[in-house]
Amino acid sequence: MTTQEHIKDWYANEEKIYIATDCIIFGFDDGILKLLVFERRVKPFKGVLSLIGSFVKPNENANKAARRVLEEITGLDHIFMEELKTYTEVDRDMGARCISIAQYALIRIQEYDKKLVEKHGALWYEVDKLPQLVLDHDDMVKDALDRLRRKSKFYPIGFELLPKKFTIPQLQNLYEVIHQKTLDSRNFRKKVLSLNLLIPLNEKDRSGSKKGAFLYKFDYRKYKKLEEDGFNFSLFK
Repeated sequence: MTTQEHIKDWYANEEKIYIATDCIIFGFDDGILKLLVFERRVKPFKGVLSLIGSFVKPNENANKAARRVLEEITGLDHIFMEELKTYTEVDRDMGARCISIAQYALIRIQEYDKKLVEKHGALWYEVDKLPQLVLDHDDMVKDALDRLRRKSKFYPIGFELLPKKFTIPQLQNLYEVIHQKTLDSRNFRKKVLSLNLLIPLNEKDRSGSKKGAFLYKFDYRKYKKLEEDGFNFSLFK
């Protein structure tokens, strides 16, 4: 008898519990923080807005399952995704006893595969105007927003929501939206440039005015080296 067969025999009389993963997928579009949701396709609550998720398959862990879901829906991989929290309330899902391991992801909204999203019936909703979601998904979104706000204070994860080329006003706008506060433009610019982590480009974004604003890129390689040396990233006092 193999080890795997022995394990199966050992647990044969135990009750089965389903394991799922739910993905809280954020995007930033024209100064608005958005969430990708879709109409639930299975009972119970079929047709109600839901986070995008899946049951974890026997041959994958929760992280792999979440990345599979994200790629199936958006066509993107190698994006920022982090485990958020495990939701274990006994009555959280009327369909069955189900534990969900939630993951939140940050994507560049300009890069996802729009045809794939449409194929799966997924929709972008403004976070501030989000209708009620199914099951405990509202709690998951709230927890993900709290994590995003806390973590973006000390780690440069906000850059994962911006185009690879961005202006300082766009960066400031993003942080104002995430943290729901107005920042002084002069102080913000001074602070972000003092970190020496932006690569200035000889290009301008003229979408806001004829004069335009210079574009920058975030220096991930330099940041990783500084992080190893204990560097503390912060755009707030």
